[in-house]
Formats: sequence, structure tokens, C-alpha cells
Amino acid sequence: MPDGDDEVAQGCLFFRGQRKIEKHPEECRQERELIRRQPVEGVHAHHPGTSFSNTIILGRRGFVPGLVHIRSFLIVTAVRKFEGRYGDNQPGLQDLAGCSHFFRFMHIPATSCHTNPSTCSLVQLNHQSLEGEFCLDIKSWIKDLLLFHEPQVKKPFILKENSKTANSDSADSGENREPPRRKRNENLLLKKVEKIKLAGRGENHKEDPKSDISRQLSENLKTIEDRFSASLNGDLIIRKFGITVKDSIIPAFLVFFDGLVSTKVIDDDILQPLMLLSNLDIKDDGNDILKYIRSHILPHNQLKEVRTHQEIIDEVYFGGCGLYIDGLDTAFAADVKNFPGRSVERPNNELVIRGPQEGFTENLRDNTGLIRKRLMDQNLIAENIIIGNRSKTPCSIMYIKDIANESLVNEVRRRLKNIDVDYIMDTGELEQFIEDDPSLPAPQMLATERPDRVCTMLIEGRVAIIMHGSPFALVVPITSNDIMYSAEDQFLRFPYSNLLRFIRILAILMSLLLPGIYLAITNYHHEMIPTDLLLAILSAREKVPFPSVVEVFLMEISFELIREAGIRIPGPIGPTLGIIGALILGQAAVEANIVSPILIIVVALTGLGSFAIPNFSAGFAFRILRFGFIILAALSGFLGITVGLILIGLWMVSAKSFGVPYFAPVAPRTAGGFTDAIFKSPAWKQEKRPDYINAKKNKMQPRISRKWAFTNENSNLTGGEDNDDKNE
Repeated sequence: MPDGDDEVAQGCLFFRGQRKIEKHPEECRQERELIRRQPVEGVHAHHPGTSFSNTIILGRRGFVPGLVHIRSFLIVTAVRKFEGRYGDNQPGLQDLAGCSHFFRFMHIPATSCHTNPSTCSLVQLNHQSLEGEFCLDIKSWIKDLLLFHEPQVKKPFILKENSKTANSDSADSGENREPPRRKRNENLLLKKVEKIKLAGRGENHKEDPKSDISRQLSENLKTIEDRFSASLNGDLIIRKFGITVKDSIIPAFLVFFDGLVSTKVIDDDILQPLMLLSNLDIKDDGNDILKYIRSHILPHNQLKEVRTHQEIIDEVYFGGCGLYIDGLDTAFAADVKNFPGRSVERPNNELVIRGPQEGFTENLRDNTGLIRKRLMDQNLIAENIIIGNRSKTPCSIMYIKDIANESLVNEVRRRLKNIDVDYIMDTGELEQFIEDDPSLPAPQMLATERPDRVCTMLIEGRVAIIMHGSPFALVVPITSNDIMYSAEDQFLRFPYSNLLRFIRILAILMSLLLPGIYLAITNYHHEMIPTDLLLAILSAREKVPFPSVVEVFLMEISFELIREAGIRIPGPIGPTLGIIGALILGQAAVEANIVSPILIIVVALTGLGSFAIPNFSAGFAFRILRFGFIILAALSGFLGITVGLILIGLWMVSAKSFGVPYFAPVAPRTAGGFTDAIFKSPAWKQEKRPDYINAKKNKMQPRISRKWAFTNENSNLTGGEDNDDKNE
């Protein structure tokens, strides 16, 4: 682009000052051919009464940003295809159908902008307005482009202490009591607010949703057949029958899927009462028929009235049946589900020697029932939510109302309701949709198939998510120490549990760092091992043709292949293949001088350490990070390992699980701190819930829970309780 007021030929259309200049046709044709080879084309416009020029760059193919001539300010973008054409000694623009749209997009007012398919002339721009609003937009755009602006920080969710928690604690301790007058005023205000809410609910209750169910049964039948594709679905059952009322017969029909319902319940509780017991003397009024059918004829326990076809469709797909009756604009939905599936069995992945032996199944209501069977608390809530635009997968959010933090429950509900996906089948997919940091290798929520473990975490103030079709429940939030605990720790005495925890921590360190430490010592830090051991290692590696890092990678990849093959092969052959494959490959590799014997021991200990990690997802995380530490150790020995540990530590410390720091209670340090993160206290000393959960009630049990230890043999219970109160 030229500078100043030089003429710019762009498709034979020129502006200089206030004059429009045309060139000779031959010269214009040559320039037009030159411009066509350029990546962009443009129109050069000059402001009257000014000494600077502006150029609007238009791309050949759609939205193409381009560099523009700048004297004091300028335009840089265009949106429509532009091609200059010269014909009949008149300047023209061809194929500029979006001419006016472009100028509106760029905030340029044009008094004349014609978009004729053959010719499109662009004249008489309003330059005064251009110098105003448009110039300011361009200046601000260039300023934003060239100058640094601190990005808007999106505040992540942080689980804070509930205001009700502090109030309840102060009320329990009897301190910080408010003046009676202020308390009275607050109570009056709360009563007024409650009255307003009740009035609003009453008004909303009066407004019934509009029904799309017709009073003509034939129309409803046609709608159902179309929505369910009855001509194609072989398992769709539409049962037509008649309800005898006085001397007339009212047509009706049932719709359900064979294989999802209990046909015995449909026969005994729905069809039999309607077809055999309905011949009674009732009025012909539709409302009376509706009321009578609901309260007298149908003995089914889970029956509800619906006013839309979509509600019937959702119920039918979830194992229910829909009932339509002629003359009523209301239908009935009955829960008669009988899903095919396995019964309650022992957990496959979280096996324990001492403790409950029941695991979740793929049925949502069976899983919620297993939790309610153990946790018979009237404040236990199971909220229903549907996920998936097409799959419509039912889920339940379970929490204890007077313990769980309200902000935590609201955050879980918000994330689940804002998932926009067609199909979702398992909690493994759901976990990826709602986790805080998808790039973090460690799991940010606990997936468990044990109802007893879910109950334990619900008591602490956490929230559980259960999905229909998945035998795993998700529990949030969690911290790094939760992935080191086993379900059996709760049922063992604290000395045994602490010993197992220490072994697991050692296993985690071995799984993560042992191959890297071996490489660092053999390649960089020979002085750290005794001379005899060093000579033994060197003599064993004397005939090995590969460097140590290649040896380690070969053995680690071979071990991962054996592990994956053992899992995928069905039946009892899998473990046998793993053992035999490891023995044969290891022995053959040593005899062929491909690897050294000491490396076989290192890789075997590393594999045993990874198997000792109780959490399946955490085992994957440590296996991935292990390869990173192998590379760092091969590059710079212990320095690389130290740098890797620092980076991983910083990453983990900054991570959060539903607003809870991942390294709590160590970093940041909360009540209990390092002791509760590593060691387990006796059951009678576990008085408080984890401080980082910020539950509504901090105490789980009184300070003296073993009251028998403070009572005499001859004293009664009341006396013991009095002594306890004195001791406290």
C-alpha cells in the first residue's frame, strides 16, 4: 500500500480527496489482473478535509484479516468476497452481495450501497460519522491488539464455611448470643418472607400446565404411535381395552416396552381392576371418572397424573407404562419397571476381608436402596436429575441435608444441570464432564462400588452422585489422602490400619520413583552405593548392549503389555498368562543379555507397588508419571527427579476438587493436619468431621463416646450421663 495521498488502483475504483478518478481501460485491466494474484483486495477511501487515508481490506474467500495502510488510524478487516470489474467505462464492483452487511458490521454509515448482481456501486460515504463512532472503534481495536490487557480472571468455585455452621456452633456453645430485640425482629422478618413465598407458591400452584393430551383417544393413539415409531419398534406394546361404566364402555389403551416392565404388576394392578372391577355406578362427569380411577380402581402404589405426552414417553423409557382414557385430557403414568440385570453381588475391584460384601449394581433404585438400608437418616436426600438430551440417563444426588455444605450441593447440581450432551452412559464419562482440571493426572473424585464407603463419606458431609446403568458411585470432594485409603481401613483396628497405610505410601513411592532412582544411581551417582554392589551391577550389565534408560523402557513397556493382556483375556487364563509371561520373558531377556538381572528386580518391585495402590484411577496416574521421572532421571539424575517432584507438588497444591484444596489438610494446613492425613485415630477418637469439608455440623460424636468406661458397675445410666456432663 502506498503512503500519503498517492493513488491506489483497486479494481479500477479510485478516490483521491473528494474526486473519483477513473483510469484507461487497458491500464485498469492490467492492474486488475495484478490485484487478482494478491491475497486480498481493497477500496482506498480518503476523508474530506484531512491529510490521511484509510483502506478497507476485503478478502477473496470469506473472512480474511489483512494488514492495512495506517497514517493515524485504520481499518483492518473485511467479510465479503470482492472482485473489481471494469465495464462500459464505468467503475463497478461485482459479486459484492454482502456490501451493506459488511458496512453495518464495520459500523460504517453509507448513504448509498447498491447490491445489483451485475453491478454494485459504492458511493457517498458519510465521512463525518465515520470519523466519530467508527474511528473510535478502530482505535480501541488497535489498542487492544497492541497493548497488553490483563485477562479477566474467572473465579473458581471455592468451598467456604457455611454461615449456618458458625451460628450453630455458637448456639451450641452458648456464646455470642444476640440481643432478644434483634432476634425478635429477625424472626418477624423471616415470617414475612415465608408468607410471601407461600403466597407465591399458591399462585404458581393454581396455574396448571397446559395439556397437549387430547380428549379424543384416537388422536392420542396416533400421537403415541408416531412418537414411538410403533410400526418399527417390535418391543413396543400398545394394549387396547375398554372400561365398563354403567351401560357404556370407555375405550382406553396402555403403552409400555416389553422387557422393561413387570407384566404381572400390569395384569394384577392395572388391567384387572380397570376391566373387571370398573362396572360400578358412578357419574358420567369426566372429573369424577378421573378421581374414581385414581382413588378406587387402580391399586398401584406409584401412579401419577401427567398432562403432556413427553412425560409419558419419559416414563415409558424408564420402565413405566402410560394409560390413556377416552374423554380425559389427563393421562396416567405408572412405575412398573423390572429391568433385566444382575443382582447384588460382591464388589469386583474393592475386595475386603472384613466388612460388608455388597456392591452396587447397574440399577439406580437398587443402589439408592443399598445406601438407605445402611443410612436410615431422615435427612438423607436423593435428588433426581436427568442427563443427556437423547439418552435421558437418570441420576441421583445424595447428601445429608443438615450436614452437607449448601454451596457444595448447589455446585454439584449446577455442574450436572449444565451438561449438554446427547448420550452419557457411565460415571466414567460423567466424571470427565464435571471435574475441575481435565489435565490433572490424579483423580479429582472418588469412584467406588461399595455402598458402605459412600455412607461413610456422606456422614462426613460429602456428596454422592449415582447414575443409572453404572455400578460405580462418584463422591465429591476428595483430597490426595482419600486415594490412599482402602475400604477396609474403617473396619480394622487402628494399629493394623496404620501399618497398611504406611505400606501403601511406600508402595506409591516405589511405583513412582524406583526406576528413576535406579537410573540416577547407575548413571550419575555411583558414590551412593557400596563398591561391591556397584561392581556386581557393572558386571551384570557388562554384556548388555543397550544403555540403562533403554533397558528400563523396554522392561516397563513389556510389563505394561503383560498386565493389559492379563486383564483383557477372559476367565482364569488371564492371571496365569501374566505370571507365566512375566517369568518366561524375564528369564529369556536375562539369558539373551538384553537386560540385566538387577533391572528385573527393580521392575518387579515397581509393578508390585502399583498393584498395592487401592484406587484404580490413582494407579493409572502414577504409572503415567513414572515414565516422566524415568526421562528426568536419565537427563540429570537426582536433580531431574527433584525438579519433577517440585513441579508435580506445585501442580497438586494448586489443584482443587469441588472447591477443596487437593493437598488438604497438609497444604493448606487445617485442623488435624499431617496426623489425620497419614494416620488413623481410634474410632472413639474420631470426634470431628474433616475441617476442609466445611460441613454444617462439625462434630460427629461427643468427646466421650465410650460412656461405659466412665460409669461404675452399680451406677445406672442417668448417673453415668451426669458424670459425663461433669467431666465434659
